[in-house]
Amino acid sequence: MEFFKELWMFLKVRKKFWLMPILIIMVLFGGLIVLSKGSAVAPFIYTVF
Repeated sequence: MEFFKELWMFLKVRKKFWLMPILIIMVLFGGLIVLSKGSAVAPFIYTVF
């Protein structure tokens, strides 16, 4: 949790709020990859892409 706190402080101090959508999309795609590894959701994910 400390990492996210420091990341938020960095974004707030440096006024780098434009990075937030990029980070959110990267986290979502990372979660999608983790879910697709050997799960029942995998066939549905592959049909989307």
